[in-house]
Amino acid sequence: MPHDLVELAEAIASGALSAVDAVTDALERAEDWRGLNAFVAIEAEAALDQARACDEQRRRGSLRGPLHGVPLAHKDMFFRAGIPTEAGSKIWRGHVPAETSPLMARLAAAGAITIGRLHMAEFAMGPTGHNAHLGRCRNPWNGEAISGGSSSGSGAAVGAHIVTGALGSDTGGSVRLPAAFCGVAGLKPTNGLLPDTGMMPLSKTLDTAGPLSTSSRSLARLMDVLVDREYEAGLIADCSGLTIGVPTSYFTDDLHPEVAAAFAAARQVFADLGAKVVDVAIPDHSGYPAIAAEIWAPEAAAFHARHLAEQAEDFGDQVRNRLLAGAAVSPDAYLAALGRRKSAQSDMLSGPFSKVDLLLTPAARFPVPMAEQVGATGGDAMQAMVAELSALTRTISMLGFPALVTPMGFDARGLPLALQLVGAPNSEQCLLRGGFAYEQATSWLARVPSPPPLP
Repeated sequence: MPHDLVELAEAIASGALSAVDAVTDALERAEDWRGLNAFVAIEAEAALDQARACDEQRRRGSLRGPLHGVPLAHKDMFFRAGIPTEAGSKIWRGHVPAETSPLMARLAAAGAITIGRLHMAEFAMGPTGHNAHLGRCRNPWNGEAISGGSSSGSGAAVGAHIVTGALGSDTGGSVRLPAAFCGVAGLKPTNGLLPDTGMMPLSKTLDTAGPLSTSSRSLARLMDVLVDREYEAGLIADCSGLTIGVPTSYFTDDLHPEVAAAFAAARQVFADLGAKVVDVAIPDHSGYPAIAAEIWAPEAAAFHARHLAEQAEDFGDQVRNRLLAGAAVSPDAYLAALGRRKSAQSDMLSGPFSKVDLLLTPAARFPVPMAEQVGATGGDAMQAMVAELSALTRTISMLGFPALVTPMGFDARGLPLALQLVGAPNSEQCLLRGGFAYEQATSWLARVPSPPPLP
């Protein structure tokens, strides 16, 4: 069975593989990997019915689209009319939307088959994979390691190759961190590029949906469908003509030695691919996470205000505390943060992005932590570590700029290390080209974890 989304789609389209076989394999792998806790619901009967319909259509000589018969699964926050969407929470348990997300509709129209709903941090608040109501989502490379969050199930399910693609959301790194920690590719698009209707909101200013998949080429195919543009057709396996900047501060400060070594090697790969790789100064990013917090937290608190007032006990402790902190942000502070965000965007565009096409950074300063290091809530030291997890992704989310992550190696424990490519607004084609070329020159994505023995 092909492990890559594009290869799987092409095998089904050619008739070399049936959609029923592809869905059956995904369901069997979900069972083999049930200890991951990646799924909150599996829709086996409905998925097999859709697969049989796809196979019948193909026998009659037609395909629904470029994802015909491909099994996918998605973070449990994207609405499908008549199907529960619970957002990893107790409060939304049993919530059945009347509308369908345009993104889910576009995937279905292209022939994709949803096999289930995926684990996530409660209301998308948390970068580790812990959830007070659902338990912890595990990392497919090591069950004691964190999966990343808040799109924890998306990272784990694609990382385990149960499915070859999934939707997540990214407000501070929630697509990129699970992709990075689970050894797959993930794209945070430019804010506003994808519609946000029919999906659970966290922060109206900083939210964006984004895909996780088995390669940058596969991300491009998903983006072809989600945006109705031809990203995949523009991919080439070199970086000639691109100028890639490596920040001289913040993103390259205090790197763990294994991250630093893998990042230096990745930098050389891009140079070998024909890119002009240069050091570049960036504006001071140290205050950017605070700007992000003064935007997303009050916006989230406003959305959840009624439930905070009426049933605060139904929130997990960590989520409730973060929402209460958001409610305490003054309107003046919130408006000031929005103003600082605009200034920061201008500084980045007139500064580094006037000199380079893309920025190259690590996805995180240190290797994937073990779950016991971060805990579910923890004290000040653990909270500081949790904040550090998203230090290199949250600043990009605050700006609203697009970014892509893909593996750049493995640490001594066999856990993935990842790089991040960052672009100016609407530079997704350039990001996907860079990711694709790097992946063609390396073999990191060829590694596939094996499921542990079932208990």
